[in-house]
Amino acid sequence: MEKREIEAIVREVLAKLENAQGDIGEPGRNPSVQRDGEPNRNPSNQRDTESNHNPSSQRDGESNRNPSSQRNAEPNRNLSNRSSAESNRNLSQENTGGLSHLTDGGNIGLTEAAPSPGLVEANGGRIHVTMPLALAVRLIEKIEARAAEWDMRVVTAVSDAAGRPVAVHCMDGAYIGSFDVALNKTYTSIAFQMSTAQLGDLSGPGESLYGIQFTNEGRIVIFGGGEVLERNGVIVGALGVSGGSAEQDTALAAYGKSIFTELI
Repeated sequence: MEKREIEAIVREVLAKLENAQGDIGEPGRNPSVQRDGEPNRNPSNQRDTESNHNPSSQRDGESNRNPSSQRNAEPNRNLSNRSSAESNRNLSQENTGGLSHLTDGGNIGLTEAAPSPGLVEANGGRIHVTMPLALAVRLIEKIEARAAEWDMRVVTAVSDAAGRPVAVHCMDGAYIGSFDVALNKTYTSIAFQMSTAQLGDLSGPGESLYGIQFTNEGRIVIFGGGEVLERNGVIVGALGVSGGSAEQDTALAAYGKSIFTELI
């Protein structure tokens, strides 16, 4: 076969192949047809399949980045913090008997809600207070109101369980000398764990405690007006009233003792 005939046959075969390829099409060249493994380059398919780039999908899935979700979460977080703070505050008040103290340069105060003996914060740490100031003042005010009804002008003192004065009030017109007497009545009641009227009965001539008033540097009082203050059977302080007769002072102090637990 001659060379020209061979070349003609080759050209004919090549032409047929080109025609066949044109009818079928090449994979990957047609935008609607993609080769296997090739990333999706169809814009419409990308929009359908790439939900991660959809802002609405992100808002649904990522609540932390949604402003409305954050706003909803903030009240919950604040409520949780507030609840924790309330729990701590309630726990603290249970431990301190409902007392609230401000120290280190601030006013030292007690809440009026339910003052009672308990642990409180002090400058050097926590201490146990048997007679809170607010409770002592409240008791004194009740006694002064009763004294005014009886047309009396008295000095009223309240001490803690160690006999240390917590509060002393002098009504206008009360005897100056009643100040020391009221304080000594609280000391006597704590020192001997009984009322001054009871101690007076035990210290009369011929009695077992005769002459006891001359002990303790003369601070012992053996007539009425001093009472021990107790809570749940435990001595937490003492009350001393002076300014009237022995009978009047005894009655006022007894009245104070009878209402003491109602004030806690």
